[in-house]
Amino acid sequence: MPDSATVAETRDTKLEIIMGRPALDKLAASTVLVLGCGGVGSNCIEALARGGVGHFIILDKDIVAPSNINRQAIAFHSTIGRQKVDVMEAMIHDINPAATVIKRTDYILSENTEEFFNSVLEQAGGKIDYVVDAIDTISAKLSIALYAQEHDLRLLSSMGGGNKLHPECLHFSDIFKTVRDPMSRIMRKECKKRGIKSLWVLSSCEESVRTRPRDTADIHERSELGTASFMPPIMGQMIAGEVIRRISGVGCERVRPDGAVIG
Repeated sequence: MPDSATVAETRDTKLEIIMGRPALDKLAASTVLVLGCGGVGSNCIEALARGGVGHFIILDKDIVAPSNINRQAIAFHSTIGRQKVDVMEAMIHDINPAATVIKRTDYILSENTEEFFNSVLEQAGGKIDYVVDAIDTISAKLSIALYAQEHDLRLLSSMGGGNKLHPECLHFSDIFKTVRDPMSRIMRKECKKRGIKSLWVLSSCEESVRTRPRDTADIHERSELGTASFMPPIMGQMIAGEVIRRISGVGCERVRPDGAVIG
């Protein structure tokens, strides 16, 4: 047997210890669609790439802006002005050169959701193992949730991280069990209207920090919403962990705060 000190390390060395080779093979063969390369989405994609996911479809229509630097994995002074999906693709390949990346710059609307999914499914060879919704537009989130329900796609949707400061309040639940989250409150109401029976989400039960709107020339900007540097990255990492566990089948049991496994 070779001395362990002489065995060459790979990017999978530490992953294989905790996940096992069969799980890593599942992840390498899996395709994950991540909608949004912002604070939550970019950090989620980075963690998925580091965790062994082999095939990505990433969507974002924006370019990197100076205000993104406080929270987005792809945002640096050197990347300002570049297309987010291009920077994200480069990061994925720097982590795993063998990974495949399909880039999309679509704007998802309720009227084009089915067309979008038909297109990406065709690009992905008809198989998407998980969808991560990390976009901010309520109408799009609802149309994505309805499509996923009708087509039996596994979906995890991120709720709002704006004006939140306590990551210990983050938790996974069905949308109908969320509390004290403004985005979740709207989503619950609209899901009922649209017949969306269940939606797995990451949300925070923290009361939002009260802030005042700033003067802004952009009428579409929510100028009263601030974002802590650590909240979206933590949310992205948590979502990546959930997706990795679900695809691999490793660590899928639930654990209470006291450490007890609840199945």
